[in-house]
Amino acid sequence: MMLAMMVVPLLDIIAKILSKNYPVIQVSWARFLFHTLWLLPVLYWRKLRWWKMPKSPGIQLFRSLMLTSATVLFFMAIKSNPIPNALTLLFVSPLVVAIIAPFVLRERFDLVMGLGVLAGFIGVIIVLQPNTDEFRPSLMFAFAAGLCYGLYIVSTRKLSLSAPPLVTLFYTAVVGTIVLTPFVSSIWITPDLESTILMAVMGLIAAVAHFLIIKAFEFASASEISPFNYFEIIGAIVFSYIVFDFFPSQEAIIGMVVIILSGLVVSFRAIKINKTISGELEDRIERL
Repeated sequence: MMLAMMVVPLLDIIAKILSKNYPVIQVSWARFLFHTLWLLPVLYWRKLRWWKMPKSPGIQLFRSLMLTSATVLFFMAIKSNPIPNALTLLFVSPLVVAIIAPFVLRERFDLVMGLGVLAGFIGVIIVLQPNTDEFRPSLMFAFAAGLCYGLYIVSTRKLSLSAPPLVTLFYTAVVGTIVLTPFVSSIWITPDLESTILMAVMGLIAAVAHFLIIKAFEFASASEISPFNYFEIIGAIVFSYIVFDFFPSQEAIIGMVVIILSGLVVSFRAIKINKTISGELEDRIERL
């Protein structure tokens, strides 16, 4: 999971570079198209029946649309904003999951998690600085991306046992490609060879990162793995400094720390609650 989180920022770096010369929709479309093409040989190698209609097609479609929306919105945010700042706002997704999960997944939500969520949104305000000259409205795209990504995570948990992870990942990439194709046709700019290679590499990075995440989920639960998502910010800061000579401001770092700490509180509280529930179930089984 840590390796995946160090790889993902490279995708964002390439997307930001490409968005200087190409529309964000086209960059997003290329990310999903090449992601699809890179997955095809893996699916063939694993002998997975990707051509069959998936179970729960409605949820599969909703999940794919949420990831597509999150991708487009996040790429729109990083087009004119530093990646670490935008990524910090994307990290509201665990807080969104904590709020929605009790209604959709029947997971518990207590006072500690509620305080963690509240602290996280205070961190969002610190990063946005809405009452100062530093406020950039375009950063709201990243916040909206975080909301969509939270819905994506919830729907992913809902689908966790309905199809092989690689097949679900393939459906997501295909839907993203199909949904964005009509928009791309009206704004198309023919890429040169260098840009085409970058687009292909971007799709490869997306496929590799998601494959690493899938492998991580084979060894641990979602609650146990989710805190490691925050290692992505380290890679984002390092690569942004190397490529764009950017380092976050003091206010952005404070907001970043607040959001990450609140997310960790929510994640570790969820782990504790899950262990408590598992223990209660084991006790009931022993009594029976």
